[in-house]
This record gives sequence, C-alpha cells and structure tokens, in this order.
Amino acid sequence: MSGEAFAALRLRARLYTLVRAFFAERGVLEVETPVLSAAGNTDPHIESFGTTFGGHVDAGARERWLRTSPEFPLKRLLAAGLGDCYELGRVFRNGEAGGRHNPEFTMLEWYRVGWDHRRLMDETVALVREALALVGRRAEVRVTSYRELFLDGLGLDPLRADTGTLAAPLRGSIDPEGLTRDDWLDLLLTHRLQPAFPRDRITVIHDYPATQCALARIRHDDPPVAERFELYLGPHELANGYHELNDAAEQRARFERDNARRRARGLREVPVDERLLAVLDALPDCAGVALGVERLLMCLAGTDAIADVLAFPFAEA
Repeated sequence: MSGEAFAALRLRARLYTLVRAFFAERGVLEVETPVLSAAGNTDPHIESFGTTFGGHVDAGARERWLRTSPEFPLKRLLAAGLGDCYELGRVFRNGEAGGRHNPEFTMLEWYRVGWDHRRLMDETVALVREALALVGRRAEVRVTSYRELFLDGLGLDPLRADTGTLAAPLRGSIDPEGLTRDDWLDLLLTHRLQPAFPRDRITVIHDYPATQCALARIRHDDPPVAERFELYLGPHELANGYHELNDAAEQRARFERDNARRRARGLREVPVDERLLAVLDALPDCAGVALGVERLLMCLAGTDAIADVLAFPFAEA
C-alpha cells in the first residue's frame, strides 16, 4: 500500500473521533443495531444482499438481508423511548460498484427527538463544517427549497410542470423509454443542476416533491411537499434527511407501493419490516438523517474515486 492509502486510513480515524466527540458533546447516544435482518429494503432503486441462516429453525427466519441502512432498528429504539441516538457502521447495497460506489460502505445515521428537518439541516451543516476543518477547509452554505433550485437554475417549476416540459432540457441525450415524471426530475438534478454546485459550497435542498417522500412526512401545502432534505458538498451528495413519518398505516401503504413498483420492473418483492410497523405509531416526533462517510472522506481528500478512501475496494476484498 502507498503512503496516500495510509493517509486516507488515518483521515478516516480522525473523522470517526470527530463524529463521536460531536455527538457526545450534544448528548446523542451511540448505539449498534443488527446488520442482518428478516426484513429488506422495499425501495425499487436499492437492491439488498440476501443470505440464508443455517442454524436451528427456532432461531428465527432463515432468509436474512444485509441492511442497506440502520434506519428501521434505530426507529424501533426511538419508539421504545431511548431518545436521541446515532449509529456509525457498515451498510450494504447490491450492484452499486463503480468509481464512486462500493457495495459495502459506512453510513452515519442519527435521530433528534422533537426536531423537524429544518432544524436537523443546521446540525448536519455544522458537522460537515467541522469535518472540513480537519483538512483546513471552509465552505459557504446555500439553503434552498427544491422548487427554488429548479426555478433559479432551469426556469422550471418541478412541482407543477408536466412530464414533457421536464424532459425537454434533456431531449436527445437521454433514452426516454419507461421514464416517469420523477425520473426526469432526478435526471435534471443530476445532469443539469448538481454538476454546477461549487466545490467549496455546502448546498442544502429541502421540501421535495410529495412523490419523493420516501419515509418523510408530507406537508399539505399547495402543492404538497415532502419534509425532506439533501445536503451536497460541491457536486457530491452527502446526506439525506427527513422529518420522520410516524403513521404505520401510511408507511405500510408506501411499502406496498414500493413492492408493486418492484413487481412492475420484474424485481423480486422484499419482505416488509413488520416489527417496525408494529411500533411506528409510537415513534416520537423526530427528524433523522443518513450521511455517507466515504462521500465525505472523498471530499476531504479531494478525490472522485471511492477506492482512494477504502483500505481495500470491492474488487480487492
């Protein structure tokens, strides 16, 4: 291994020390939750790794899934009354391998009871700024709604424009076959807006279209929006946060819609987390966010290659 590889490992260790000190100072408890679960992630854009337990049948479900995030068990702890908590650990996503993706990576996820997504945005910015200080960097901050971002950058209203209008800026460069309205919105963000984000700027986008709610609450504005945010450092997406939904019936309906989309795409349906649904109505009002540690390390190290911040990338594991 080279000196640069060792330097990346030392930078990771310094970042972990900073993260733990950041949350200890704020009274947020570090916890550890299962990596293997009887439930998977129904999101049709994310594929889980599956495995089979070979022990005694009384031990539980034989089919298990490697977690794609610690979200569901952390919410079960919150519903039980634990309070503010975070986890820093490995997660796994099948098929995600390339210059900026590794099938196993580190996620930092935390929850704040009594907070909404706007308040959590500020804390996420504070953490990223402290991380930048490790390498002597600073960043300005731009906070914008999803709607304002599209209106300012493209002159399009993402909440009201029809599919044809959204597709027009990408016509000829993207195969339109099978693409939905939300697909076009995602492509406009990744192909037209995100690449122009300045390297030394933290960009925080909040209040997404209601159709992109994931596990966030929907606020019934006109039109409705999802109380969700994403944080970017330069063009790199680092974090995704929600004012968390705590309605079990609505969450079950979203899981079922996800599995319907999976069926339509020829993907396998994934078992939903019944243990989460059983306690979700008891989840306190809270906000949560997940941050990709390797993405942050890439920004700190000034590289676009995830392999540069891993001890051993997937191909060498």
